[in-house]
Amino acid sequence: MGTELQSGTNRSYAIIGTGAIGGFYGAKLQQAGCEVHFLLHRDYELVRQRGLRVDSVWGNFTLDSLNVYNDVHQMPACDVVIVALKTTRNSLLTSLLPPVLKESGAVLMLQNGLGNEEAIAPIVGKTHILGGLCFICSNKVAEGHIHHLDYGTITIGEYAPDYQPLGITATLRDIAGDFEIAGIPIQFAEDLLLARWKKLVWNIPYNGLSVVLNARTDEIMGNEYTSLLSEQLMREVVAVAAAYNREIPESFIQKMLDHTANMKPYITSMKLDYDQHRSIEVESIVGNPLQSAIAKNIPVPKMAMLYAQLNFINTQITAKSPLSSS
Repeated sequence: MGTELQSGTNRSYAIIGTGAIGGFYGAKLQQAGCEVHFLLHRDYELVRQRGLRVDSVWGNFTLDSLNVYNDVHQMPACDVVIVALKTTRNSLLTSLLPPVLKESGAVLMLQNGLGNEEAIAPIVGKTHILGGLCFICSNKVAEGHIHHLDYGTITIGEYAPDYQPLGITATLRDIAGDFEIAGIPIQFAEDLLLARWKKLVWNIPYNGLSVVLNARTDEIMGNEYTSLLSEQLMREVVAVAAAYNREIPESFIQKMLDHTANMKPYITSMKLDYDQHRSIEVESIVGNPLQSAIAKNIPVPKMAMLYAQLNFINTQITAKSPLSSS
């Protein structure tokens, strides 16, 4: 692993992807006194002039003064780089990460799906790589405006080659301390791969079905057929995880079903991208887990059908919309 992370509470943070997730957590870190640098695209000028507005169930606030950039080469090298881009844009990380990451720093991947940490390892060398799984309902409702509806806990674990469990490392504790000071609940994942599969138990059914069915989470759970389909997809995910020696208990499936049934009506991130005619995160959320199932000869017929349907929809988006790659 890399050298030790900057000690103390004066770590600097770079946010790559200032959207519903990166913008919210970055804003909370700055509100708590951390040095934060934000990379923006479309709303760079608006945020530079007017600040970043956050409407949150934890309390509304606006950051009037931020360190904002539209060119990664203008940003300082930081102790921690938070990657919150959509995985459809991960090809950009080869050029985005090296200029903003200190040699002794860490990268925290706040992304959906499977294999993201493994993919950036050749880019960042021996620096620390962390995976973060966000259990949050948050949307970017307008330029410079984030709406945090519910939840907010992040489960974080440190990556090692082949996702070997590292336990709770000093790097995890240091970064978690900053997040907790900012009022962000943190849970530790001693086994990052297990945590990833647990998140997929929710992400595969609800992100995928929300697009295919054109539905919110409450609509999916409010129908006996689609709520059952959600559960069946969850069971397929659990079966694949077990083939990789990651056991997910039966009680976890029921917990995810209950959480979703009780949460406020929510439009998933994949559905929001679909509604805005942007490419959807098919490969990281469904395709990579499906390939993992195929590699172990685990039958997952519902996941395979969902993947085919989402690919058809994604092809239509790409063919018809100039915004699909933005």
